[in-house]
Amino acid sequence: MAFVHAIRADRGARSYQEDAAAVRAHAGGLAAVLADGMGGHAGGAVASEVASAGFLDAFLAAPGDERTRLAEALDLANAAIAERAAGQPELRGMGCTLVGASFGPASLDWISVGDSPLYLVRGGDIHRLNEDHSLAPEIDRLAALGRMSWETAKVHPRRHVLRAALMGSEIELIDASQTALALQPGDVVVLASDGIHTVPEAEIARLVAAAETPDAAAEALIAAVAVVGDPHQDNTTVVVVRLLHDPS
Repeated sequence: MAFVHAIRADRGARSYQEDAAAVRAHAGGLAAVLADGMGGHAGGAVASEVASAGFLDAFLAAPGDERTRLAEALDLANAAIAERAAGQPELRGMGCTLVGASFGPASLDWISVGDSPLYLVRGGDIHRLNEDHSLAPEIDRLAALGRMSWETAKVHPRRHVLRAALMGSEIELIDASQTALALQPGDVVVLASDGIHTVPEAEIARLVAAAETPDAAAEALIAAVAVVGDPHQDNTTVVVVRLLHDPS
């Protein structure tokens, strides 16, 4: 099976870009990473670039099975942030979320920290594969229990507060695939920064399913965020990977 991919990014209402994303080929498939920086204009951008580059370099060099390599790459990306910030007060407190994925030859493994989503779009259905390490799930749980209204929950000022991130210290929460997820021809996997949350998941699924190519899907997703016109829109970056249909 073969994979095709596309990356698109937009600064939204920000004057700077703190997201970083990259894809590299490896034996049998692809490795993809997306990091969403935190720590201001300088720190956030540095953290995401250092972490994403370090993650891919480490993953491609590491021995072992996919999940072992992903875990080692995450550790080394986190260590790279600490090393980069050492002795530089202007970078103190910088960090990032990170979602990394290994594709191939017809399966998916992942590891993630933070709130950057990893979606599988199969046909017209969408499934979030990784955990959300922000306070949003806990706030939604309180709403489900009737302790606050859904209206309040959806606009709660602490929804986007992170419970875990890569900051060069011990990582509080890590989500990782326990077994490889079998992929089917036509499946589309989307790695995204949390700016994509402006667009409902059902609309993400519709746009991706309707797109003929990963480039078209990525452009449609970025355009959909812009159409919402949120005056506080965060950076949005998407990596779209499609498993091609078997030509036979």
